[in-house]
Amino acid sequence: MPAPPAVVSGPYASGMTPLPPRSNGPDGAEMVPGRSPLPPADYIGETRRLYDGLGYEPYRWAERPDAPPWAAITKPLSECRVMLIGSGGVYRRGQIAFHTRDDTSLRLIAGDCPTDELRTAHFAYDQTDARRDPNCVFPLDPLRRLRADGVIGGLTGNSLAFMGGIYSVRRMEAETAPSIVEQCRAEAPDLVLLVPV
Repeated sequence: MPAPPAVVSGPYASGMTPLPPRSNGPDGAEMVPGRSPLPPADYIGETRRLYDGLGYEPYRWAERPDAPPWAAITKPLSECRVMLIGSGGVYRRGQIAFHTRDDTSLRLIAGDCPTDELRTAHFAYDQTDARRDPNCVFPLDPLRRLRADGVIGGLTGNSLAFMGGIYSVRRMEAETAPSIVEQCRAEAPDLVLLVPV
């Protein structure tokens, strides 16, 4: 039985032919959208093995001994304004693309930005699907549907994007994180949806 075609949201959802299944699995097997029978990738273990195999010192992971602060939602989700923050290197057509790893800059994406104006620039993941449908790394359209359906109260005026390939913990803590906090305070969301890549 042939696999069903891929279902794509966003600008490809209406009036366009669905994307066909891809045949680019590591063993040549056909890959189709859906749940994988394989366990999640062990990135920490793989990185350790890679560094050991190359003769490097063990990779030093950023560690936080204390639990992160937690703030409970104090009102129904249907009344909450949500701010989207994504690390997939999304930017709007006309903005400067992210340029290299350790690019600590941010891009504000207006809440009314058409999805077909979103682009990606990131060195650390295959952007093929994100370029076809940015919602897979920056789910602005699904959040708009949740707003229209009354599941969430609304969206902030701007969403925020950055490129998550920042290897320098020092620069992340000194440059990117404070800028993200500043933008969050300016938008005053009730909650933040962080979409890491």
